[in-house]
Amino acid sequence: MELYKSLVKRKKYLVWLVFVATAVIVFRLTLLAPPKVKVVKIVRRDLTAQVYGNGTVEAKVVVGVSSKITGKIVELHADQGDQVKKGQLLARLEANDFIQLRHQSEAYVTKSSANLDMEKANLRKARANLVLAEKNAGRFRALAGKNLVSMLEAEQYENIHFVAREEVARSVAALESARMEQTGNRAGLQFARSKVADTLIYALQDGIIISRELEKGATVTPGQTIFSLADPGTVWVKANVDESQLKGVAVGKNALITLRSAPGEQLPGQVARLGRESDRTTEELEVDVSFFNQRKDFRLGEQADVYITTASRELVPSIPSAVLVTKAKTRGVWVVENNRLKFKPLTIGIEDRRNFSEILAGVEGTEHIVAAPPEQAARFKDGMKVRIAP
Repeated sequence: MELYKSLVKRKKYLVWLVFVATAVIVFRLTLLAPPKVKVVKIVRRDLTAQVYGNGTVEAKVVVGVSSKITGKIVELHADQGDQVKKGQLLARLEANDFIQLRHQSEAYVTKSSANLDMEKANLRKARANLVLAEKNAGRFRALAGKNLVSMLEAEQYENIHFVAREEVARSVAALESARMEQTGNRAGLQFARSKVADTLIYALQDGIIISRELEKGATVTPGQTIFSLADPGTVWVKANVDESQLKGVAVGKNALITLRSAPGEQLPGQVARLGRESDRTTEELEVDVSFFNQRKDFRLGEQADVYITTASRELVPSIPSAVLVTKAKTRGVWVVENNRLKFKPLTIGIEDRRNFSEILAGVEGTEHIVAAPPEQAARFKDGMKVRIAP
C-alpha cells in the first residue's frame, strides 16, 4: 500500500515536471523567440521619376467678342458650345438709324460731286474769259499807244482783264473748296458705312463659344462682351507644383494628364511654360502643361492632375519604397545578416510613382531587406535577433 502511494506521488511529480518543461519551451518559442520579419530582395525594373501637380483646364487664348457701338441685339447666330470659323456671323444689331445715316451721306457725296463738276465748268469759263480779256487789253493798249483810241477805253479793257484774272483765282479756290467738301462727304459716307458694318458681329478667329453673355433684345454697349471665344489649340492645364519637386521640370518634358471627368484615362501632354513667380503662401509654382492632341470637348475650370516625367531609366536595381526607413536623418534599409538586423544607409535615385525606388549605392544586391510596418521598424536595433518569415 505504501509502495502504491509512493508511485502515485512520483507520477504526479513527473507530470508537473513535464508540464513545466513544456511551458518553458513554449514560452521561449513564442514570447521570448526572436520576432519574425518578411524580407524582399533587390529587383531590376524600368523606373520613371514623375512630379505631381494639381490644377485646372484653361485656355491661353480666350477672346471676348464685343460690339464697337451701342445697339439692340436683333439676331444671334451662335450659342455656347458651338464651334465657329473666323469671319462667321455671330450676331446682328439694329441698324435702321445707321442705314439712314448712310443714305444721307450718299446724298451728300452725290451733291458734292455735282458741285465739283459745276466749279470745274466755272473755272474753264473763267479761263476762257481771261484769255479773251488778255487779248483785248493788249490790242487796246497798242491802239492807245498810236492814239487810235482813248486811254480811258484802253484802261477799261485793262480793268476787264484784271477782273477776269481774279475770276480765275476765285474759280480755282471754289474748285478746291468743292473738292474738300467732296472729300469730307466721302469720309462721312465711309463712317456711315462702317457704322452699318459694326452692327454685324463676326468671329475674330476659329474657336469654340465658351459662353453667351447676352440674349436677343438686350442692348449692348461698346466693349461689352457678347460671346467668349476660346481657341481649342491653346487649351492646357495650369498646374501647381510644389517648389521642392521642381528639379528636372523643364519646358518640353513629357507629362500625363488625368481629368476629373475621366479618372481612368491618362492623356499625353508636354510642359509648355513655366511660371517665374511662386505663390508665397502655398510655395507652389504654376506649370502650364499642353495636350498633345487638341481637345474639342474641353471644359474650362475642370480639375486635372498632371504627372511630369523628369527622368526614366531601364532595368535598374530597385526596392519597394515602403521598405525605406530614416535613421538619424539618414535614409536606408534594415537587412538580415546571420539572423541579426543591420541598418545600411542607401543612396536613392529615381523614386517611381508606383512606389519603387532606385538603389544607386549602399547594398550589393543579394541582401535580405526587411519589409516591416513602421510601428515594428521603429523598435528595430542593430544586432537585434530576428527570424525570416517563410
